[in-house]
Amino acid sequence: MAEQTAVLVGIVDRIVAATDSEQVCVDDLLQAVGRASFPPVLLIPAIAVASPLSGIPLFSAMMGMVIFLVAIQMLLRRDQLWLPEWLLRRKTNSARVRLVFLRLRPAMAWLDAHTYARLTVFVHRPLIFIPQTFCVLSGLMMPFLEFVPFSSSLVGAAVALLAFGMLARDGLFVMLGLALYLGPLWLVFYVT
Repeated sequence: MAEQTAVLVGIVDRIVAATDSEQVCVDDLLQAVGRASFPPVLLIPAIAVASPLSGIPLFSAMMGMVIFLVAIQMLLRRDQLWLPEWLLRRKTNSARVRLVFLRLRPAMAWLDAHTYARLTVFVHRPLIFIPQTFCVLSGLMMPFLEFVPFSSSLVGAAVALLAFGMLARDGLFVMLGLALYLGPLWLVFYVT
């Protein structure tokens, strides 16, 4: 348990350190957390979409594409992450990214302190395909959520919980992430 106590805080600190210039590109953020580890790479765009950054036009669509590409490669059990070069070069304002992640740091520290290996059946094969599939589908739906401002935030929060659960090997967070999908489902049925 002591080994996992600063997983999220460490990721946040590395992201903040990567935002030392005026603009930050997707590749800078991926290099900060390491491209060989899929859950942390999946966690970055999910947290970004769950934050107020999702109000930036086309931001959710771009992060949805990253979520889709990372999650599909997780599902296919690839060893190394591949993203298209044009996506890796996409830039955004460093100060905005830094501010969001600094504000999230206390919540990430709380999550770090309250996680440990439990309900691990959901974070190992064969059941790990369930959260991975939900992440793939979430990435695909995010461009369509652009039409309703901040609607992608709930889906981003769900993906963040799924990614964190897979990262920390904590099935409780995977279950919480899956439960968050009930909100968008209710909204779809309520609106139609």
